[in-house]
Amino acid sequence: MPTWLPLLAKVSLLLAVICALLISIDIIAGRRQRMWIMNIVWPVTALYSGPIGLWFYWCEGRALSRDNNNVQQQVDPGHSDRRYWQSVALAATHCGAGCTLGDITAESILIAMPFTFLGRHIFASWVVDFVAAFIIGIAFQYFTIVPMRKLSPLRGLIAALKADTLSLTAWQIGMYGWMAVVTFGLFGRELDKLGASFWFMMQIAMLAGFLTSYPVNWWLVKSGIKEKM
Repeated sequence: MPTWLPLLAKVSLLLAVICALLISIDIIAGRRQRMWIMNIVWPVTALYSGPIGLWFYWCEGRALSRDNNNVQQQVDPGHSDRRYWQSVALAATHCGAGCTLGDITAESILIAMPFTFLGRHIFASWVVDFVAAFIIGIAFQYFTIVPMRKLSPLRGLIAALKADTLSLTAWQIGMYGWMAVVTFGLFGRELDKLGASFWFMMQIAMLAGFLTSYPVNWWLVKSGIKEKM
């Protein structure tokens, strides 16, 4: 492992925490989102994207706050590519926040109770990560769709499963892909979950997940399966 990597990892993680705190403070101070789940999504997004997430929040999240008198217009995607790609990005970050919380929870559990699957700790991580990310991700989507569409709990759950299963799977594939490169390619071993370098690689993995889920979210929003945010 390069000697500079642990230092870079610590700087990246610290910067991400600071960005998440800045967003949280701004929301608590009066920029609460019209969709309450986004009060969680924005800080969590900053935990892996750092300054990029902070910039995106500053451009979009503050405009989406319920205290902002200039309510964002819903723009037909056919009339504004820029607004549509922003809506898709918001949908992807919404999915990503659930995945991120699920992955953090799963990896923390595996630190306390490590086990293997097919002889590898990383394969066990992927199984537990997916289950935790799926549960939390679907819950995030449920609390978005139900109030927007005014659905019953059962219909809301079915709609959430339709809207987020593909997106969430695509996100996890991107995350798994990067961590596979890290484990089997860059380092040739599994990184210590208690080390900063592991969590720095997880930050990059989440960005990879965003990239792989973006086309899926584009299609889901375009087809009306997922709500335009």
